[in-house]
Amino acid sequence: MAFHVSKRKLKPKEEEEAGELNIVPYLDILMNLIIFMLLSMTGLATFGILNVSAPTYGGGGGGGNPEEKPPLLLTVAIAKNGFYIAATGGVLPGIEQQGTAAEGAPPTVGKKGDGTYDYDALNAKMKEIKTSFPDESKVILAAEADTSYEILVSTMDATRETVDHKLLFPDVTLASF
Repeated sequence: MAFHVSKRKLKPKEEEEAGELNIVPYLDILMNLIIFMLLSMTGLATFGILNVSAPTYGGGGGGGNPEEKPPLLLTVAIAKNGFYIAATGGVLPGIEQQGTAAEGAPPTVGKKGDGTYDYDALNAKMKEIKTSFPDESKVILAAEADTSYEILVSTMDATRETVDHKLLFPDVTLASF
């Protein structure tokens, strides 16, 4: 019996595959997915955008018109016991300035009997203020750090427009206290 020796087995293994994966096709697919998601998110994000601006700091220009009214800096503070409404640059109708939440003063718009915030009463107060200051469109919302997102958005909605979709104060600036 003769044995036949294969030349393949005697040949040294010079170029054996090291087992490396070719990740180029995987990266191509991943990059296409990332670009697709980014483009689709920019289109979908416009549906839920609220116009919110950051506070600006800086000195005002000097030598303005002396007859020009100062802007109404309307502030709605969200506290544990209700809403505090205050303003500088004008007297708010139907609101007595009694103090702040830190001073222990009662809120301008208190909570309902069941412990929830009274957004309807806040909206009514905003309507009163808008009738006295029809040219104003800015409001500053100040909230404590532990205020929930739902309360903040509902407060924005109550200060932004009426039930029949008439604009009150659409330019919202967020702050904290």
